[in-house]
Amino acid sequence: MDQLWAPWRIEYVSRPDKENGCFLCEAAGAADDREKLVLWRGETCFCLLNCWPYNNGHLMIAPLAHKGDLRDLSDDELLEQIRSLRRCREDLEAVLKPSGFNIGLNLGKAAGAGVAGHMHWHVVPRWDGDTNFMPVLAETKVMAQSLDSLWELLRRVHGG
Repeated sequence: MDQLWAPWRIEYVSRPDKENGCFLCEAAGAADDREKLVLWRGETCFCLLNCWPYNNGHLMIAPLAHKGDLRDLSDDELLEQIRSLRRCREDLEAVLKPSGFNIGLNLGKAAGAGVAGHMHWHVVPRWDGDTNFMPVLAETKVMAQSLDSLWELLRRVHGG
């Protein structure tokens, strides 16, 4: 069995303030998109950069409303999220040219949801050979691009 190691995320997982509030609700209602890394908002969902990424370009799509499960979504909300996944893939392909993607969601704390009450999709671009020895030996993930720089590039894709 292969294992996915992400030791750089321990800083996020062990944060004492993680249980206070919902960072997705804060981002959904933020006045400053850049500060909260929000790329765009639709009618029922929005897209933002993950500030604790597994890989460069790691995006998240979440409903604007605080909803924790697929069953809580209306058909319109679900459809817009699926269309948003496609948009994220196209935007990341245009800007970063990855070799593939991991796309999915974790529903419930037992499934690994960091924010169990506000469901969100992950879109993680992948490149051939994008893993190396740094996370294993040095507990360090090398990110080739700043979040601010990536935010600028992805906002420009649709004239944002």
